Amino acid sequence: MARTKKKKSLATKNAIAGYLFILPFIIGFLAFMVVPLYQSLRMGFSEVTINPAAGGFTMEFVKLENFNNAINVDPEFKILLIENLRGMLLDLPATLIFSFFVALLLNQTFKGRGFVRAIFFMPVILSSGVIVGLEFNNEMLASMKDAIADTTNASSITTVLKDMLVTEGSQSAQFFNYVFDLIDHVYDVAIRSGIQIIIFLSGLQTISTSMFEAARIEGCTAWECFWKITLPMVSSLILVNIIYTIIDFFCRSDNKVMEYIQNIMISKLQYDLSAAMSWIYFLCCMVIIGIISLIISKKVYYYE
Repeated sequence: MARTKKKKSLATKNAIAGYLFILPFIIGFLAFMVVPLYQSLRMGFSEVTINPAAGGFTMEFVKLENFNNAINVDPEFKILLIENLRGMLLDLPATLIFSFFVALLLNQTFKGRGFVRAIFFMPVILSSGVIVGLEFNNEMLASMKDAIADTTNASSITTVLKDMLVTEGSQSAQFFNYVFDLIDHVYDVAIRSGIQIIIFLSGLQTISTSMFEAARIEGCTAWECFWKITLPMVSSLILVNIIYTIIDFFCRSDNKVMEYIQNIMISKLQYDLSAAMSWIYFLCCMVIIGIISLIISKKVYYYE
């Protein structure tokens, strides 16, 4: 009697499909990233001496000396790290709120919706590759910016409002400073929200319209539908976007911490100190992701 094969469940099939999608990354990581990561970690715990006769450099184990030098001896690294972490904590909620709000608008039915969606995703394309080099190394754009700054004496509207509303020493001063700082950086927030908008939009499109129809029949308002249906149904994507936004912030091309680490490694040839700084920076990123994920995951609603 021939044995019948057990049918795989839908969850098992989805898991297999997911592993197949990430299989190229796993293979590439094992082939090209494991050895450099091990070498970097080893350098962080060693004193690296450049020695062409020994194959490039030699390493002598010095325990936590490089990590102590990075945190307690180096005059700039800790300051830059704290400023970068503070900037991430301010940028994260602004990016999530903006991308979710735009995704809600783009999920509506209106003429030219595809064109408007392309406009919001365009910054993702323009902020990659050669365009980044043109933006940061274009002397003409830099000279135009300096000329505008030299020839105008007018204050920005945010500066005027800030002078009117903010009273130094008051309890509301810190809140207003945060709001005005976001307004001044609204371009940066918008240009870095393309991927988050697409992720939120894909989640909104998976919500069945019958759920909203049933809610309206029961007398729910649009505001109640948002809090009871829309937000819970995309809560898992909020966690995804939080993790993506944190990693994207830590890996930006204009990141001051990464620029400083590269300068230590390339200009000063201190491979041991730069490796220790890199691992400290990486651990800070992982700790923040772990803490936020632990908090947010308790509020995530998963559905079949």
